[in-house]
Order: sequence, then structure tokens, then C-alpha cells
Amino acid sequence: MADSNLFGKLEQLELIKKALDHARIGVVITDQSLEDNPIVYTNQGFMDMTGYSSEEILGKNCRFLQGKQTDKKQVAKIRNGLKNKEPITVRLKNVKKDGTLFWNELNIDPLFIEDKLYFVGFQKDITEQKEYEKLLEDSLTEISTLSTPIVPIRNGISAMPLIGNLTEERFDSVVSTLTDILTASKDDYLIIDLSGLAEVNEHTADQIFKLHHLLKLIGTELIITGIKPALAMKMNQLDASFASLKTYLNVKDAVTVLPVI
Repeated sequence: MADSNLFGKLEQLELIKKALDHARIGVVITDQSLEDNPIVYTNQGFMDMTGYSSEEILGKNCRFLQGKQTDKKQVAKIRNGLKNKEPITVRLKNVKKDGTLFWNELNIDPLFIEDKLYFVGFQKDITEQKEYEKLLEDSLTEISTLSTPIVPIRNGISAMPLIGNLTEERFDSVVSTLTDILTASKDDYLIIDLSGLAEVNEHTADQIFKLHHLLKLIGTELIITGIKPALAMKMNQLDASFASLKTYLNVKDAVTVLPVI
């Protein structure tokens, strides 16, 4: 009976090992009691992900995957988590054996077996996901830029319609675009049409106020058109100096009144 139980345990261990090798993620186990917390187990998934053999992995600290582009703050987070014996989740840019960079989503958990501490690390290659995220970010930036075009009206006058929501990120993009273009064109007037704004709140009014002062610094006067009653009330509540802004019902009315340069 004892031999049967022993065989059963060995069979279970072999099954677990095969399952871990079959997993599509990397798994390593490190031994905290040994110097430099080396790897004492690696599955096939980790070898496939990194390009290293088990002989090159076992006995080493996991830092051999780090490169020049590995975020030191994330490395410090790992170090602190290990020191405090806490679960850790980070995303690192690591390096494979052939020098290829890849994004590694790393989860580390402490594991106590008979009062002995090990750390189990699970690695997932999320390079493709990060590339999609970057493409999405670039696309949103491009859309934001296209949604705030600056249109020359006539000599010395340009117009920019604001459509949708004026988020803080979009406002920063608008400011960057404006300062670059207006510094080069040296327009005397910039007409900003607000009739297409989807939402108006105190934050929107505050951003317009900041933009007004910024344009004064580069020698361009801000003209506001398309103010809805809700925005007018918010602007009035925010600061009395908004009364100095020139406002018109629409762009056509503003262009008709503004002097020809």
C-alpha cells in the first residue's frame, strides 16, 4: 500500500510538471534561502519565451532578463516586494537571449513550504498587446489633432472649431498645436468657435480663460464665437475678467467686424 501511495505522488508530480510545461506562460521558482535568490525551477514556457535553456537559467537570479530599457522603478518595486514577502505585479521591458525586446507581465507570489520561503514567478509576453495599445494611443492622438484644425480665414486671422469634449489631455494638445502654428504665422486674431462643444462646465471655462492669457503672451487676440447660454453663465461665475473677451454669435459675424490686416 505504501509503494502504491508513493507511486501516486510521483505520478502526480510528473503530471503537474507536464501541465506547467504545457502552459503558455513562463513559470519559475526561486529559493530565497540560497544566495542571490536563484531560480531552482523553470518550465518550458519560460524557456520558449526567453530563448534560454534550463542549464542557462537554473541557478541564476531573474535579473538576467533586464536590459537598458527596463524601467528601474518597476525593478525597485520587485525588490521591495521580495523584501517584504508581498505579491508583486509589474510590466517590464525585458530582453531575450537573442537581444529581442519584449514586454513581460510579471506576477510574483511568496510560497511557504514547511516554513521555507520560495517565490513563484509567472511571466506572460504581452508585447502584441502593448503594440496594440500604442497604435490606439497614436490613433486617438491623431483623431484629437484632426478634431481641432486651425483654418486660415484671411491675412492675420485664423479660426479653430472645438468639437466634442475639451478634456485636459485635449486642451494640452490644443495649446501645443496653437503655440507652434501661431508663433510661426504671427496671426493677430484667433477665432475659437465653441458651438460644437458637447459638454460645458466650469473646467471648460477655466481652460478657455487660460488659453486667452496664453495667446496674449504671443501677441494674438482671442475671439470667441458660438457661446451657448450655459457656458456664458459658467464664464461669468468663474472670473469677471472674461468680460474683456470679444465674443460674437458665429464666425461669420466675427470675420465681418474684425479689421482687415
